[in-house]
Amino acid sequence: MRFVTDEKSKKEYKEFLENHERCNFQQSLEWAEVKKPNWKPEVISAEDDNGKIIGSLCVWIRKMPIFGNLMYSSRGPVCDIHDFSVMKQLTDGAKELAKKYNAFVLRMEPDILSDDQEFREVVTNLGYKIKDDAKDFKDEIQPRYVFRLDIKGKTEEEVMAGFKQKWRYNIRLAGRKGVTVKEGTKEDLKDFHKIMIETGARDGFIIRPLEYFEKMYDCLGEHMKVLMAYYEGEPISGVIPIFYGNKTWYLYGASSNKHRNLMPNYLLQWEMIKMAIARHDDVYDFRGVSGVVDENHPQYGLYRFKQGFGATFTEFIGEVYMPYKPLRYKLYRFSEKTFRTLRQLKMKIKK
Repeated sequence: MRFVTDEKSKKEYKEFLENHERCNFQQSLEWAEVKKPNWKPEVISAEDDNGKIIGSLCVWIRKMPIFGNLMYSSRGPVCDIHDFSVMKQLTDGAKELAKKYNAFVLRMEPDILSDDQEFREVVTNLGYKIKDDAKDFKDEIQPRYVFRLDIKGKTEEEVMAGFKQKWRYNIRLAGRKGVTVKEGTKEDLKDFHKIMIETGARDGFIIRPLEYFEKMYDCLGEHMKVLMAYYEGEPISGVIPIFYGNKTWYLYGASSNKHRNLMPNYLLQWEMIKMAIARHDDVYDFRGVSGVVDENHPQYGLYRFKQGFGATFTEFIGEVYMPYKPLRYKLYRFSEKTFRTLRQLKMKIKK
């Protein structure tokens, strides 16, 4: 086990990550740059006898008022998750970091299926605890429930054949009605953000500032694109896909209140999926939905929209955590839950 610190080890880590089947952009050094300076990144690498990387865990450290330093790994680890010796190397590295930063907990939200009993046994034997009762977005940092579309080795025709008939119709309708899609530049993020504010007000969620998206654009480089849908020269919808390793993620989407009947969001999804197919990706990830599958749930429309593209409803394991200071972490969890509840209440009052 060692830490990724110099340029040589960073290059080795980037190559390992991009070529691993469990690759995730949120474990990348580029994404870590986006999260600075609020979060300080540290990368732990597990090695074989020849010094070759066989596993990794990118951890972010942040000082929380009152409680101290929290360690968080979004969508890590990247390794053979059933190999106890590799997982132990990464766990030992995390313990070293916890001592260095006097951290009270390590929280991980891996993209590992909830029913993976072998992984559950590995992490439990290493001393981790598992919190897998989250259902809504507000309950976790990363969504526990997502839709993933298997596109490995498939053509555009084969992928589209898996869409619901109405979804194929809406994609073609947008084109017939004159909706066009163009790849944007950093400058187009201004239009995207204006529409995002509109979307947030309509759907009741908090919007990041324009500067955050511009920082993403600068840090992620070739891994990020901005796609905008236009009608009669006016931007009416936009999306931000992330390309990394063997996957494409639909990270952000925004749609104007105007011209929604032209179905621009369907066309934008298809354009992103086509890009993923052209890259020969294995997976197109639609990202989060609520785990409450109920037509009366406020996020059911999002669930139905993503489901219609033939994607698989996927449940991840939830939060896997190592409480280095259990009492302090328990108090932190209580304060965190209270804060999120109050924030949701405040937004409902505003609406």
